[in-house]
Amino acid sequence: MHNIDKPSSWLLRWPQAMRPDASALDLACGSGRNLRHLATAGMRVTGVDRDAAALAPLKHIAETIAIDIEQSPWPLDQRQFDLVLVCNYLWRPLLPQIVACVAPGGWLIYETFANGQQSIGRPSRPDFLLQPGELLEACAGLRIVAFEDGFDATAANPRYVQRIAALRDNGPGDLFPRYALSRDPVLQ
Repeated sequence: MHNIDKPSSWLLRWPQAMRPDASALDLACGSGRNLRHLATAGMRVTGVDRDAAALAPLKHIAETIAIDIEQSPWPLDQRQFDLVLVCNYLWRPLLPQIVACVAPGGWLIYETFANGQQSIGRPSRPDFLLQPGELLEACAGLRIVAFEDGFDATAANPRYVQRIAALRDNGPGDLFPRYALSRDPVLQ
């Protein structure tokens, strides 16, 4: 049986993005399964979710912002983070703000449901399903480290997903990647 409180396997695939004392944003963090992992890794974490009750137990380990980001002004204007994480959430109008939150040298780790999910369950509305290549388009301007688009039969609940891990360059002269590529986090 899978533990739904475990952090995202896509997040765990990128331990090099979780540097102690770096800042992290967990957007639509829910009850905090990923946020807790980031805090345990020594990161300074900000969690955003509309469910204030779900955020309440996280206040001792993270800055929490209870807001419906689909109905309110963007609460993170001009703020940037060393890691921006989004799991199982899609609100297309915010994609530019989400990408803009990635600091120079920072990571975007994003995974959510993709077209095809409607054939096996929820979510099934097109509003909540990425179309082919949509996440790649949203991340234009970032350096794409990895991208996946397909059916994940290994997930606790098998599903169609798109996933991306991307970096924002530090600026001119940033020629050398500062990450290791390995499928085995133990080798990192």
